[in-house]
Amino acid sequence: MSVTRLYPASTRFDEPKRHRDRKKGEGEKSKSNSYRKRMDFSEQDVDLFGDDDENDDVQQVREGDEEGSHRSSSASSSTSASSSSASSSNRSGGGDSSGGGSGSGSASGSGSATASGGDEDEGEEDNGEVRSSYHENEEKDLFGSDNEDYCKTPATSPYPVPVLPTIRNTNNQTRGGFGRGRWQNDRGAGLLPRPGPYPHRQNFGYGSKFFNGRHDERFVSELKLSKSEETLSRKCVTIQEPCELACYSRAEGGDVYFDERNLRLFKRLISEDVGADLNEGFDTFIEKKDLGSEGFGDLLACLRNKNIPLQNIHFVTYRNNLNKILATAYIRHEPWEMGVHKRKGVVYLDVHKLPERPQSVLDRRRCYWGYCFESLATEDSRRADGEGIHHIDANVEFCSVIKTKLGAHRILMGAEMDCCDSTDDGRRFYIELKTSRELDYHTEERYEKEKLLKFWIQSFLAGVPYIVIGFRDDAGRLVRTERLRTKDITQRVKMKNYWQGGVCLAFADEVLCWLYGTVKENEDYILQFAHPFTRLELLQAQSCPAVIRDHAEQL
Repeated sequence: MSVTRLYPASTRFDEPKRHRDRKKGEGEKSKSNSYRKRMDFSEQDVDLFGDDDENDDVQQVREGDEEGSHRSSSASSSTSASSSSASSSNRSGGGDSSGGGSGSGSASGSGSATASGGDEDEGEEDNGEVRSSYHENEEKDLFGSDNEDYCKTPATSPYPVPVLPTIRNTNNQTRGGFGRGRWQNDRGAGLLPRPGPYPHRQNFGYGSKFFNGRHDERFVSELKLSKSEETLSRKCVTIQEPCELACYSRAEGGDVYFDERNLRLFKRLISEDVGADLNEGFDTFIEKKDLGSEGFGDLLACLRNKNIPLQNIHFVTYRNNLNKILATAYIRHEPWEMGVHKRKGVVYLDVHKLPERPQSVLDRRRCYWGYCFESLATEDSRRADGEGIHHIDANVEFCSVIKTKLGAHRILMGAEMDCCDSTDDGRRFYIELKTSRELDYHTEERYEKEKLLKFWIQSFLAGVPYIVIGFRDDAGRLVRTERLRTKDITQRVKMKNYWQGGVCLAFADEVLCWLYGTVKENEDYILQFAHPFTRLELLQAQSCPAVIRDHAEQL
């Protein structure tokens, strides 16, 4: 069997004499230290980046020949390539088989390891050539004129340009609007056309629904909620102490009287009713009717009856509308709207009730618990001692007409009052009555963030100094009562940094300034706060309620 000679017998891998002497000395050392278990790094003086790298190549050849695998040829070829790859290839193709065996043995330092049958086949396939992938890559010129791979490279890539989806920034939605990107993402015209046969993504990121809000034909103006809490907190807005000018009462049949006949007196011994069932009398409960603009007409009729001048008044409204505006400074998930009508320099804010889902029996019952607690906490001369609660009519109410000033705007507002009490010197003051589910660890934070905020706004705007809260369980039984001073609520939440009353006032002042400066005389609008809750929108309305139009004509 003929063995292909990979190297001539005279080839010594150009090994320097100092390397052969070192290996001879190391061979003698290895006999005496064959059982040494600890590696001594001080004896290894091989420079990994110097001339001694040839040792590594020689060692690889010796290990490869001892294994008798194909790796011997590749390691030997790598060593031979350091001297001259072309000359070694020519020699390996022309020698006899015996010389190749001795040459291989002398190069590897082992006379018993010769080329096997597998090496013979590989030698025949390679035609005696020594291959080196390192030098092939090194000699390949990508920009040479004879390089076929480079010449076959097309001028235009067949692959489309990758387009990444737009990342929607939910932390700063007020920065929406015109597209700043390279291609259009439904945020306005881009600088360059969108590459590739990709359809435009509809309603992705800042889609048409978020683009400036001008798709509604009724759109007039908007106020973006872009100012931070820190910015609003630095703005000092003064509010005038509320002053009561008039009042009126609505009786059971719906008749309105311009007096205080329906004003109830607070029962100071309300704590004795702890444990009472607030479900009592639910079967005879008369729910509140939606009067629409007719209820606003009762307020305007009271102004005319008491001859209250409106020359220097900027806004006439119910307190409920101001509650919505002030609460929007922190509560950004509850939609609302109101009518805006300017007549003779006065802006009238009409109450609009948004459509709600049908109430279940439990919803109606929870609503009744609030009215039942109001009946328990007030004196009723028509109810004898020990008599149960029955025939509660939610339409019976007492309203106070109050004048105040927020910032630069003078406001006349109507506010429903639950009951009143008096000091020792006979001075009367109003009290707000509220109900809430008994607090626990999970509900206390939301109660202080949202409910206490609404309680404070409602009482602060009308100058109500006290709030009495009745806490009940899920079955509707009164658990306990608590009396709060309105001015103490802000101190309670101040340390927890939940909300600031000054921020609510500053926000309301921004809204009123924008609103009064935008609306025009004898025109009608709708002010709404809707999804995505990033701005207030002023829309054109079709008509003005008859009660406001008639009121303006009678002035």
